[in-house]
Amino acid sequence: MTDLRYIQARYLDKFIEDYLLPDTCFRKQVKLAIKIMGDFLKERCFRDTHHPVRVSKVVKGGSSGKGTALRGRSDADLVVFLSPLKSFQDQLNIRREYIEEIRKQLQACQREKIFDVEFEVHSQKWDNPRVLSFVLYSPQLHEGVEFDVLPAFDALGQWTEGCRPDPQIYVKLIQECIYLQKEGEFSTCFTELQRAFLRPRATKLKSLIRLVKHWYQMCKDKLGKPLPQKYALELLTVYAWEEGCMETEFITAQGFQTVLELVMNYKQLCIYWTKYYDFGTPDIREYLKKQLRKPRPVILDPADPTGNVGGGDPEGWRRLAQEAAAWLSYPCFKKWDGSPVGSWNILPQRDDEDSETYAPRMYLNDAYFRTSQGPDISPQVVSSPREEENWSCTIF
Repeated sequence: MTDLRYIQARYLDKFIEDYLLPDTCFRKQVKLAIKIMGDFLKERCFRDTHHPVRVSKVVKGGSSGKGTALRGRSDADLVVFLSPLKSFQDQLNIRREYIEEIRKQLQACQREKIFDVEFEVHSQKWDNPRVLSFVLYSPQLHEGVEFDVLPAFDALGQWTEGCRPDPQIYVKLIQECIYLQKEGEFSTCFTELQRAFLRPRATKLKSLIRLVKHWYQMCKDKLGKPLPQKYALELLTVYAWEEGCMETEFITAQGFQTVLELVMNYKQLCIYWTKYYDFGTPDIREYLKKQLRKPRPVILDPADPTGNVGGGDPEGWRRLAQEAAAWLSYPCFKKWDGSPVGSWNILPQRDDEDSETYAPRMYLNDAYFRTSQGPDISPQVVSSPREEENWSCTIF
């Protein structure tokens, strides 16, 4: 693969197409592997357990589920929602036994050759693991596909895409997270929302997300740990596009530079969305206010208000910001004549009471953030997040 550092700005789209977009064969392979595993989990895995276990649904998560997978990254997250898990606390307390049952049945299938596959089950590192990781092999697959299978409580039930979940689901989530001191622990319960937030996005935005993820992987290979969560970079990319572009066609280099400038300004980031939760319910409102007062950066998972995917690792952000600053001098941010491509102008939040769209916000120490050739702080001051918005259903 050609090194991204030496790609000129005008060739970034071709770079993404040639090296980052999964090809048709690859997509088919991963889809087949996911079907094999989904059928196993629903039909075989729990049929011989002492107590009845019903699989209410199996949801494809991660980059494959969101439509932002990179070529050659043959991995898949499967969230399996189980009937005995009736609360967030149940998920925390008894998920281990279901992970062990899945492991046991995978190994039995391998011995009995019920499927024409081989399972290489990884050892567990934690006393109370969240996930079972393994590699699925098959003569039908060109290479092994890595799986993470995560048992989860079906908090959403029969959620209809395009509608906002019952706010009481989030009230319960917040109460249990505070009681258990496990904020962000149960994001898997909201995998369907995470998928719905990203999957329908413009094709070129998802290509930009792939480019940012590739850049992130290059930084990770160079810097090692700690680094911020990759999901935080995906959300930064969505925010940059929403506030600076909102077009299906755009100059990729400008979007890329905007994201790196946001990374450089990590100490000021405070971003959240109100697609699935908002300030209309008192318990949620008070919790969100506390979340937004936390030390920067704050990037709330749009599906889970307890998940601050930008927090907890200032050293990782510092290292990534230094790398971002160095990258801005590379050819991928230069026009053919050597002049800078510039970045999107991120404007203040539109104050539209009748808006049918959900509204991302970014508050920087009570001021809005604006970026053009470089970051600057707008003089417009906001005292607190707008609380009037209270939609029952948002069409995305």
